[in-house]
Amino acid sequence: MNKTHFSWVKTIVVTLALSEAALIFIGLQFIPYGRGHNDPPVKAEPEWDSPKTREFFSRACGDCHSNETVWPWYGYIAPISWFLQYDIDKSRNSFNVSEWGRKKSNSDDVAEAVRGGSMPPTRYTILHPSARLSASEKQAFIQGLVATFGSKHESERKGEQDND
Repeated sequence: MNKTHFSWVKTIVVTLALSEAALIFIGLQFIPYGRGHNDPPVKAEPEWDSPKTREFFSRACGDCHSNETVWPWYGYIAPISWFLQYDIDKSRNSFNVSEWGRKKSNSDDVAEAVRGGSMPPTRYTILHPSARLSASEKQAFIQGLVATFGSKHESERKGEQDND
């Protein structure tokens, strides 16, 4: 009889825990942050060195670093939507090709971020396989980024040559 009582109590506790989790999850959906996916209009873009560089950028970086985000279905479900909105807000604030010329950007770091492998982030490419670039695509993309934006190392080298 003791085992039956324990089984019955365990069933009730698990049911209550799942019910509470479901209520919390449903309640989270009413928090508006990260749900109104109205991308601002594109104001201006840089002069890309080639359409291929722009295509690589759109594919690997554009969802976060432009105003042309393609929101995935899970981007409408809290709390995932909160993390996505936060990442996109932060990314657009640091570098946004859709508002080119409006404020200082970190454009000289772009090629280095791709070269170093920090961009696009692994957590992004896991869910967006099309953002993964082959070795040859990555090399062509880096060359296009340097041609479009320059490179921190390129300007440092140029400064060293000017001092000689």
